[in-house]
Amino acid sequence: MKKDNCILFSGGIKGAEEEFGANAEKFGIEETNFTFEGHAIVRHRGLRILSSDELKNGDVSLEYVSRLMNRRYTTTPTFRKILQSIWYQINSGQEIYVIGEILDDKTVKGGTGWGAEFAKLCNKPLYVFDQKRDSWFNWNQLDWIECTGENEPVISHVHFTGTGTRFLEDNGKKAVTELFERSFA
Repeated sequence: MKKDNCILFSGGIKGAEEEFGANAEKFGIEETNFTFEGHAIVRHRGLRILSSDELKNGDVSLEYVSRLMNRRYTTTPTFRKILQSIWYQINSGQEIYVIGEILDDKTVKGGTGWGAEFAKLCNKPLYVFDQKRDSWFNWNQLDWIECTGENEPVISHVHFTGTGTRFLEDNGKKAVTELFERSFA
């Protein structure tokens, strides 16, 4: 796999997405950040502002998402747009890398969780670095399997998605850096 052909799909938000983007830039990987008018982002490289019509392509029932995720989400227009833009991130990548926290019900905490659930529904390879457990996990269609040592993930598809929490901790930052080093150094 030539890194010249690779594209990171993300959202450009502070935290995990910012770190994925900084590493993509450092390693010479193209970057596409999906967002919408008025959304506060920190990464502007490869910016892709979605129109209202484009956002509708990623529309999903908030009732469905709430049931799937075992929690209630706000129904604000901004939150709906965030979920719609996450649809573009997950739909565009063939492998999905998330920084966050896996909950007891096997979902991922926060809005990031919708991206992980959508990746599961699309049957895409999904890796989550759980900051609380300080380890990578891979979804095997039934459960999360810890990835240790030589089983830690390596980006193997030219189109990949990097997303996650706004509350990036030092171990999450290190996990993203090491993922890029294993994959592209």
